[in-house]
Amino acid sequence: MAGRERVICESAALAEGGAGVRFDWPPAGGPGRGFVVRHDGVARAFANRCPHQGTELDWQPGEFFEETGLYLICATHGALFEPESGSCIAGPCRGARLEAIAVEEREGRIVIAGDDPASPPDPTPSP
Repeated sequence: MAGRERVICESAALAEGGAGVRFDWPPAGGPGRGFVVRHDGVARAFANRCPHQGTELDWQPGEFFEETGLYLICATHGALFEPESGSCIAGPCRGARLEAIAVEEREGRIVIAGDDPASPPDPTPSP
């Protein structure tokens, strides 16, 4: 049975290449361990964990893009990531990738796609 829908934020909260929104993502360690940004008009979400050292990417809460707004950057060591795929294209984790989180944009909101592992299971027993 599907989990309940989990809204991350309103669509208007994400500007193209601008600040992202952090959200709790227990599979990646809990509070602030997920983030969503807008790139090429699409909301894209990842676990907020650099594949090199496991540190959070944002240099200030919600600031994931480098100054041009084209790439995500790790504040710890400057690795650059493609926002479309999460692939590291420069830095010590080159060739690794951020863990993607499936999101959808529906009715003016960004929501976790499919079952949300952070939601409690449906208490209704299966027949």
